[in-house]
Amino acid sequence: MDSVLKNSCLQLQLRTFLFISAYTKALTMKKRSIKKDNGSQIAVNKKARFDYQIQETFEAGLVLEGWEVKSLRDGRSQLKEGYVNIKNGEAWLVGVNISPLKTVSTHIKPDPLRPRKLLLHRTELDRLIGSVERKGFSLIPMKLFWKRGNVKIEIGLGKGCLLYTSPSPRDATLSRMPS
Repeated sequence: MDSVLKNSCLQLQLRTFLFISAYTKALTMKKRSIKKDNGSQIAVNKKARFDYQIQETFEAGLVLEGWEVKSLRDGRSQLKEGYVNIKNGEAWLVGVNISPLKTVSTHIKPDPLRPRKLLLHRTELDRLIGSVERKGFSLIPMKLFWKRGNVKIEIGLGKGCLLYTSPSPRDATLSRMPS
């Protein structure tokens, strides 16, 4: 009888051990799956949302050279003066500064402001071309980031905001004069 009681006691202990280990394993699995991706952003154009009313955003790939990828890993880029230009049914990123590292090979002469081709689907390109040419929208680079080891850019389709200024004193005197 004692051996049966010991067996059932051991089985109960084994079951509780397996249950607790499975429960703690599930908890640790949940903790691992919640990862913060802090290093994915390279550059952000904060002024774009202030200067433009962004209607829609698109994600596009970039055609880059090797020294540009190394510079982006080091965080050497600036989106402030950049814009997207459409030529011959292709989208080009113009005016974005990717400054080269000092350790770039001597046989390469890097151009930090060269135009870079954007990789978009044909349907997206057709929509962007229609919006830019017919409706008067602008294409603005919003954010440069990493996605699965590739450099991506978020471009915004928007219209320029009207900046209102206070009326000049001359306008005020003209409006007060009797006609």
